[in-house]
Amino acid sequence: MAPRAEGLSARKVETIREPGLHGDGGGLYLQVTKNGAKSWIFRFKLGDKRRDMGLGPLSVFTLAEARDRAVQARKLVMMGIDPIGARDKPIMEAKIAAAQATTFFQAAKAYIESHKAGWRNEKHGDQWTNTLATYAGPVFGHLPIGAVDTNLIMKVLDPIWSTKPETAGRVRGRIESVIDWATARGFRTGENPARWRGHLQSLLPSRSKVARVEHHAALPYSQLANFMTRLRVTDGMSARAMRFLILTAARSGEVLGAKWSEIDLEARQWTIPAERMKAGREHRVPLSEAAASILRDVAAIRSGDFIFGGAVADKGLSNMALTMVLRRLKREDITVHGFRSTFRDWCAEKTDFPSEVAEMALAHAVGDKVEAAYRRGDLLEKRRQLVDAWATYCETPAAQ
Repeated sequence: MAPRAEGLSARKVETIREPGLHGDGGGLYLQVTKNGAKSWIFRFKLGDKRRDMGLGPLSVFTLAEARDRAVQARKLVMMGIDPIGARDKPIMEAKIAAAQATTFFQAAKAYIESHKAGWRNEKHGDQWTNTLATYAGPVFGHLPIGAVDTNLIMKVLDPIWSTKPETAGRVRGRIESVIDWATARGFRTGENPARWRGHLQSLLPSRSKVARVEHHAALPYSQLANFMTRLRVTDGMSARAMRFLILTAARSGEVLGAKWSEIDLEARQWTIPAERMKAGREHRVPLSEAAASILRDVAAIRSGDFIFGGAVADKGLSNMALTMVLRRLKREDITVHGFRSTFRDWCAEKTDFPSEVAEMALAHAVGDKVEAAYRRGDLLEKRRQLVDAWATYCETPAAQ
């Protein structure tokens, strides 16, 4: 129980050392902590609830000033107004004004900046920026983040949900992440209108029902040797990168981000670090003589750390570089990623290599026993035989 108010004086306020509440009357108390810190407290009762309102430290407010602040608070209590709520209202209004001034684009930019350090691929941020600008931007990009509601989300997703289900799924997930970030930062309140479970799933059919899973269009392996012949007579770093990608059955991001420090030409091996792999695990890629030959050719004109350097110093080729090769060859009916399917189909239909060897060559997850064998190194040698056979098939026109 607080001590009975007997009044304070300026001298008493300065000399009090005993921890606790020291009353001045009218609900005003000087609070002294165990470590000697002193601050002002206004104690009041509104309805059936007793509350304590901080009036600031003694180092800032004198006894006279604290009494004035207590009088103002006491007047509000007599009118049935919560003085704490009245004091906090301007602060809340300022936060709301700040939230209203923060647009979706600004929130998205801040989200990307705060997360890009944790993304394995530095170009991942560009993909986020581009998809949000393309699909969300025209609808609510410049609106306050707090104004984004379910109707606006549906305006973005409705046109592409059935025609581009994979893209639509990414857009929805990225919008949801940005709004979650904005909510956590206090730029908006309420449920996330882009959430799927328990919300949009009631408004949109599942992606598996609106369209078949989008497989990457692949070149039939019977046409591959002819395609590789055309690639060999196509000038440019992008064409070399495409040939290397096909010969190694690697993903485009792994090839475009490849650095010379990952290559051991003498051992004909490419070691991709874990942070650049989709599975987050280091992957060793045996190189055929054809793949190694491409690297030796590129090494002669080396200009930086990236193997397949772009126009900008110390930068690799852009994400679109390989797609542009397909356009130059008038093969927009296939995709870059589809060459991994071409490789897998060839393994299954034209070779006797075990499936786990092919799966490991693609850096896919396999069983525990195979993992153990891989760590001992024997699957690496089997995969070397596989990529050598694959290179022979790719580089020999008679293979068709």
